[in-house]
Amino acid sequence: MTKTCYRHYLSLSMKSTIRLANRPARLFAILLIPLLALLTAYGNEESIESLKKKAEAGDAKAQLELSELYLKGEGVPKSDVEAVKWIRKAAEQGLATAQFYLGLMYHNGQGVPKDGVEAVKWYRKAAEQGDASAQSQLGVMYSAGWDVAQDYAEAVKWYRKAAEQGDASAQSQLGVMYSAGWGVAQDYAEAVKWYRKAAKQGYAVAQYHLGLAYSHGQGVPKDYVKSMKWIRKAAEQEFDLSQCYLGLMYHEGWGVPKNTTEAVKWWRKAAEQGYAVAHYNIGLLYDEGKGVPKNSIEAFKWYRKAAERGFTDAQFNLGRMYRDGEGVPKDEVEAYAWFLLAKARQEWKRADDGIEPLEKRLTAEQQEEGQRRAAELDRTIPHFPAYSR
Repeated sequence: MTKTCYRHYLSLSMKSTIRLANRPARLFAILLIPLLALLTAYGNEESIESLKKKAEAGDAKAQLELSELYLKGEGVPKSDVEAVKWIRKAAEQGLATAQFYLGLMYHNGQGVPKDGVEAVKWYRKAAEQGDASAQSQLGVMYSAGWDVAQDYAEAVKWYRKAAEQGDASAQSQLGVMYSAGWGVAQDYAEAVKWYRKAAKQGYAVAQYHLGLAYSHGQGVPKDYVKSMKWIRKAAEQEFDLSQCYLGLMYHEGWGVPKNTTEAVKWWRKAAEQGYAVAHYNIGLLYDEGKGVPKNSIEAFKWYRKAAERGFTDAQFNLGRMYRDGEGVPKDEVEAYAWFLLAKARQEWKRADDGIEPLEKRLTAEQQEEGQRRAAELDRTIPHFPAYSR
């Protein structure tokens, strides 16, 4: 039975692109940075009291700035609940930025119970006032079908509004929509146009997608050197998918001389962030002994990390190692369970190569035990891609 090859998911599902676009908690932290510059004037008690008086008098911008202090615990006790109180006051006065932030608070369940419907309501209010961040986030909600009916055309509408204002996340996601043909006619050249706009702003996700476009010649002439340039830029920003793909480029010699040491370096960086494909690729190196000493124990360790993160190829290889006693004591029941899981997750006919011979050897009781174990694994192991890391 052959092993599967070195992998990198090039054709991303809508769910995985949403993971790339959304990351609400990180987005919230990034969006606070410009406002924090305004807070330097409130570094002492007298200034904070002055800000409070303005906020209590109904100054919406002061209300929003005061909410920032509560979020950061700067000069006041840290309190998400108190922050939401002041954000809401500003939002109810029609301040678009506050409306967007209130949507994020509901989205994340920060200072209020998590409520996607309420989040969408506030995103929409801000988006309709032209707030680019809210427009982009509303696009995400429609793309994913989170608390609204999934509607790619509506997602494209909001992404475009934000993208035309220069929002890098929206530009990148609009590129994804054109590349996949979601809500628009598929157009790789148009996808590249939007990726490039966002990539030039330093947006790692877009740099990654632009690199892939050059790697596959989609919308641009195939050019591994240019692909490497953009993939590296994203990888150096610690973007896990790009780190993994950069490792693959070194492993295969795409645009650079083959270099297993560099491949492993970048796969390890991606693996440290929990990216299952990187775990799998390192496992396969040890399994085959290519560029590293062959080591079944190490291979099993890395495959298991990938398998437990939902990566089906690793689940299949884990079954093979349990069946053959490679890197782990032989256990055909456990092997049967992992093969069953791999088949169930992808309806992967190749898993039958592992299942059918075992069913001829295992007793009915052993098969039932393996089926129970597979059901347990299915309950506890996330589906790949694993979005919560």
